[in-house]
Amino acid sequence: MQTFEITRPDDTINFALKQKINQKTKPLGALGNLEDIALQIGLIQNTLTPQLNKPTVLVFAGDHGIAASGVSAYPQAVTAQMVLNFLAGRAAINVFARQNKMQLRVIDAGVNFAFAPHADLIIAKVGMGTANFLYAPAMSEAQCEQALTIGASLVKIETDAGCNVLGFGEMGIANTSSASCLMSVICDLPIEDCVGRGTGLDEAGLIKKTEILKQAINQRMLVSSTPMQALATFGGFEIAMMVGAMLSAAEQKTVLLIDGFIATSALLVAAKIQPNILHYCVFAHCSNESAHQKLLDYLEAKPLLDLGLRLGEGTGAVLAYPLIQASVNFLNDMASFASAGVSEKS
Repeated sequence: MQTFEITRPDDTINFALKQKINQKTKPLGALGNLEDIALQIGLIQNTLTPQLNKPTVLVFAGDHGIAASGVSAYPQAVTAQMVLNFLAGRAAINVFARQNKMQLRVIDAGVNFAFAPHADLIIAKVGMGTANFLYAPAMSEAQCEQALTIGASLVKIETDAGCNVLGFGEMGIANTSSASCLMSVICDLPIEDCVGRGTGLDEAGLIKKTEILKQAINQRMLVSSTPMQALATFGGFEIAMMVGAMLSAAEQKTVLLIDGFIATSALLVAAKIQPNILHYCVFAHCSNESAHQKLLDYLEAKPLLDLGLRLGEGTGAVLAYPLIQASVNFLNDMASFASAGVSEKS
C-alpha cells in the first residue's frame, strides 16, 4: 500500500502571523473565522504573505452496486448522465467554478458507463462500479489500493503545475449509503445516526435504506475493522480515489477545501490513516444531509457556510472559495494601524 508522510505545519511563524492579523485596522478578532483561516493558510504555506495559486476542484464519479437494493430515489444511470452534464458545462459545479475562476477536473473513477474520450474527462476507471455490499465487499483490497494510488497521482499532476488549493467533490448515485456505513463503522455509531435522505427519499424510502444498511453492516462487520478494510467493504471507487487524493494533497502542503457529507466521509478515512491531514483542511459547509453535522462534530470541524446544500459535486467547496480568498487578501493587503496612521485601542 502507498504510504503518505503528512507532517503538522511548522508553527515557527505562528506568533508573527497572529501579530500581523491583530495589527490590522480592526478590533481584535473582528473578522472572526476569516482570521482563523488566514492563520491556518499562513501556517500551511509557512509565510506571512500566503498566495492561492491555480485553485482547482476535483470531482470524482463512481457507481455503487448497493443502488440495486433501492437505497436511492434515482436510478444508477443518473451518475453517467450527470458526468455528461458536467462535460457539457451545464451543471451547478460548472456554473460556480466558472464564477469563481476555479479549474474543474472531472474524473471517472468507476462509472458503469463507457465514456467516449473527452478533453475535460480524466478516465481513471478502477471498475464498472462497485459490487453490492449487501452481498459482498464493495471492492477488493487491491482495487481500493489502486484507487488511492490513482487519486494521489492525479493530485501530483495538479500540484506540479503550481496548484496549491484543491476542492474535493463527487458524483455517484447511492454514495450517501457508502458514506453512512463508513461513518457508522469508523465512528462506532448506530447506522440510524448516520443515514439521511440522500437524493430525496421519502419517509418510507429512508426506513428501507436504514434497514438495508444495517443488514449490510451486520453481515460485513468482521471484515471492516480497519479504516482501509472499511473503505474496501463499504466505499465507492470515487470515495477511495478521493481518500488518496486528499492524503497526497496534504502531504504536499496544499490547502484542502472539503465539501459535503460524502467528501467528509472520505476525509474521515484519510484522517484515520494520517491524522495530521486535518491541519490542511478547510471545511466549506455543513450540508443538509442529516448526519453531516454529526460527522463534522466528530472531526471537531468548524464549517464556513450553512446554506442547506445537499447537492455534492464540490459545490459547497467552490462556493466557499471566495471566503478563502478574502482571508488571504485581508492578511496581505489590509492596512495596519501603523501604516494607516490609525490609533490603536488605548
